[in-house]
Amino acid sequence: MSDLAIRVENLGKLYRIGVSPGGLGMATQPGGKPRQHYHTLSETLSDAAKAPFRRLFARSRRIPGQLPPAPQHLNEDLGRRPATTNIIWALKDISFEVRKGQVLGVIGRNGAGKSTLLKILSRVTEPTTGVAEVHGRVGSLLEVGTGFHPELTGRENIYLNGAILGMKRAEIDRKFDEIVAFSEVEKFIDTPVKRYSSGMYLRLAFAVAAHLEPEILVVDEVLAVGDAEFQRKCLGKMSDVAQEGRTILFVSHNMSAILRLTEETIVLDKGQLILRAPTNQAVDYYMSSGFSQQGERVWQADEVPADAAPFYPIAMRIMDSQGRVSDTVRSTDTLTLEMQYRLDAPITGLRVGIYLMTARGEYVFTSFDTDDAELFENYTVRSPGMYFSRCQFPADLLNEGRYVVGLNASSYRIRRYFQDEQALTFNVDAAGAPGTQWPEMRIGPVRPRLEWKIEQS
Repeated sequence: MSDLAIRVENLGKLYRIGVSPGGLGMATQPGGKPRQHYHTLSETLSDAAKAPFRRLFARSRRIPGQLPPAPQHLNEDLGRRPATTNIIWALKDISFEVRKGQVLGVIGRNGAGKSTLLKILSRVTEPTTGVAEVHGRVGSLLEVGTGFHPELTGRENIYLNGAILGMKRAEIDRKFDEIVAFSEVEKFIDTPVKRYSSGMYLRLAFAVAAHLEPEILVVDEVLAVGDAEFQRKCLGKMSDVAQEGRTILFVSHNMSAILRLTEETIVLDKGQLILRAPTNQAVDYYMSSGFSQQGERVWQADEVPADAAPFYPIAMRIMDSQGRVSDTVRSTDTLTLEMQYRLDAPITGLRVGIYLMTARGEYVFTSFDTDDAELFENYTVRSPGMYFSRCQFPADLLNEGRYVVGLNASSYRIRRYFQDEQALTFNVDAAGAPGTQWPEMRIGPVRPRLEWKIEQS
């Protein structure tokens, strides 16, 4: 009997941009903005009833070798469609295998194809090309509340998800109390989940996915939401699941979690598998490649998801104490981090900030442009326009090494507009820093110049 849990061969997924799933073109709103053209149910049924007669009529008038004409409403729509239809391969020629009981990490930048891959393996969507074989019962947590019905209660959704996994009611009964205790939503278990907060939704969704004993667990960035305590619970539970010998595919931008939970990791980039290696090698490759070497990151249009609107990131820059863009700065000098972005509509409560990490994904600190109370009050609402948010790192703060900066634009507990966890990297040179008279490598990401006194009594 094969020990393979998952086999993927030449997998590809194609999406068309600017065209609806039905293939219709774009109409126009007042003011010239594009608008999708939809047909009513009666129009659709009418077209279906008339289709055989249109085909017969078309055949009688067709010139030999000529293609049949499209239905009238499609001709009308095509007249409004852009001259070219853009396509994008979310995945292209992906091949790999996962053994039973293996915990495989999946990492890559935003838009690399990670979520698309997991959706195919979870049978949420179909591939365009290739084959994906999954041997075993799959439990998936692709986004908050995937598979939940909003009108059903938490209790009913637990049983619904168990039934989807093919479990008997007795099996679900046995796990029910443990699921509810883990999720910490006992008080609301008989409330429709549409009334849950996003945190409650996530806790219950993860508890269901992890406790109903699927043979293969697929988890997509579960640690992106939730408080620190819940994140630790998730990591602990996933570690327990892995020790039970179940197969896990784990997508995360948290490199520390990837290093802790997985032994092998694949790296995706622009829909292609570019590396499969032991996790420490894969993380080192991912954190040190694909970034600008000039201390500047400029986002291209295809790197910014449509749902980021009205926020649009333009560039991020590292500048030395002389104001020059550079990817290497001195530990003993100040450095300035500049974020340039555009707002196409007003945003209330926007905060633009950074996550500073070491090259191994360990967080050093987080900071937002409205952390100061006065700035918070002055920028309650940001009107449309071009913006620059700049912060200055003091001299004698960072130790030598390579650092990664992540960008986050969000309204606290309301909406995350854009996030790029590995937006830019830069180097710190420790020449002249405290203690450099000794050749040893100092431990830790910070190297502060502290004031010491020596007294002899």
